[in-house]
Parts: sequence; structure tokens; C-alpha cells
Amino acid sequence: MSTIVPIPLPYAVGRPVVMGVVNVTPDSFSDGGESFEPYAAIAHGREIVAQGADLVDVGGESTRPGAERPSVEEELRRVLPVIAALAADGTVVSVDTMRAVVARQALEAGASIVNDVSGGLADPDMVPLVAEVGCPYVAMHWRGHSTDMQSRAVYDDVVADVCRELAERRDVLLAGGIRPGSLVLDPGLGFAKGPAHNWSLIAHLEAVRALGHPVLLGASRKTFLGRIGVLDGAPPRPPADRDAATAATSVLAALAGVWGVRVHDVPSTVDALAVVASTAAHQ
Repeated sequence: MSTIVPIPLPYAVGRPVVMGVVNVTPDSFSDGGESFEPYAAIAHGREIVAQGADLVDVGGESTRPGAERPSVEEELRRVLPVIAALAADGTVVSVDTMRAVVARQALEAGASIVNDVSGGLADPDMVPLVAEVGCPYVAMHWRGHSTDMQSRAVYDDVVADVCRELAERRDVLLAGGIRPGSLVLDPGLGFAKGPAHNWSLIAHLEAVRALGHPVLLGASRKTFLGRIGVLDGAPPRPPADRDAATAATSVLAALAGVWGVRVHDVPSTVDALAVVASTAAHQ
């Protein structure tokens, strides 16, 4: 039996949970490896907590389209010291990984949540681990690894297809022993999806919520946001210039009643969610 003590899934009052991103990678699409070294990643994690993040998502594998996977040893080297330091501060930490061995060691180092973009499909040992430990688990809609995922962005009806595939995966996860109250679903914007697919899913988040579990939205700084207001054929705006658009998606997520939003720039989303909460309080 595991000695890891699970925590309940955290919630915020009157708004979505803000999950701040710490990428401990040299090739992240969003920040170009600014937090690759442990000291920089720890400092960044502390900064976004001070800015209002409810929890910090630490990942050591880039999932941008075309990215190659690091070795298990390299992924562990990247994330464990960061997780241990932030957890020692009392921060709620999620580990962004598709590997059960990384998830287990991250939980032992102080992480509380497993955020698996593959929903347990990439590693057959992941579901038994999460079921054993009883920790909260984020399962994303996934059709394959980053090296070729965009070739699989083919749907008859993206909302219906994603919801059906998420429901099928949910049933497998619950049958595998994951607790219903610990499971979060993520529609997987940008993963085997084009811009129109992403917009359709944002417009119909209520369909994802209808699956009966908390929902995490991860739109932050993705390329489809960088194409807003850009002429056809022109390059998208750089990731750091997509934070206002990201905050707008956080507002849409809040209005749709999602559990959480995963963002790179915490202050803009915290402010945007405060506007939504203040407006709701005066209705």
C-alpha cells in the first residue's frame, strides 16, 4: 500500500480554480525554457502563487506539436526538486506527466494531483497507481503523442466526438478504481484539434460538464489564440502576447461553470475571474 496521503480535489469559492503553469522544459512553446533550471522553476512557482494561483502544475515534458519525449530519468530530474520545494511551502502541486513512475515519485515528493494529458492511455500503469493512491486525477481527451497528434484532428462533430471519447475513457478510469469524486475531465484544446475544433469546444463547455465531472480548460497561450486579429497568412502573435485572449477564455470558462483553468499568466486571469465574481454578486 502507498504511504501517500491523498487530499480532496481543491475547489475555489464562486470561481474556477486557477492552475498556474510551471514548465521545467527547454522547449516549451509558451516560454522558451525560461524555467528550465530547478532554481528558476521554483522561483516562478512561488511567484505565481503570490499572484493568486490556487495550485501549481509542474511538468517536465513538452507536449507542443512535434515535441520529442525526454527519458524517464530526465523527466524525473526536472520535476522532483521543483515539486519538493513548492510542496514544502504548503503549495498544492499537480504533476503534469503521462508516466506512472514519474507520477508516483512526484506524489512521494509532495505533489497532490496527477494531470495526465493522455488520460491513462500512454502508460498502462497509470490508472492502477491513481486508484491505489486515491489522489485527484485530471484526464484529458487524447488521440496520440505530440509527434503526430495533429494528423488525427479529424472529427464528424468535434463536440459530440470528444464528449463520446471522454465518456468512454471516463468509464474505463472508473472501472479501474479511480474515485468518481477525484476525476477531472479536460477536452484537450490543441491536442489533435485545429482552431475551429478548439472554438467549438469552448462554445460548448456545457456538453463536457454534462459528463458529470469537474472540467479543466487549458486554452492558455495556444496558437489558435495567437491568430485572433491576425491577417490570413501572417504568423500568429507570440505566446506572451496571448494573455489577454487567454483571460477571455477564462471568463468563458467561469460562465460555463468549469472547475478550473490552466494558465501561464496568473494575474490577468485572476483579475478576469474577479470581474465575473463581482458581477455575479450584484445580480
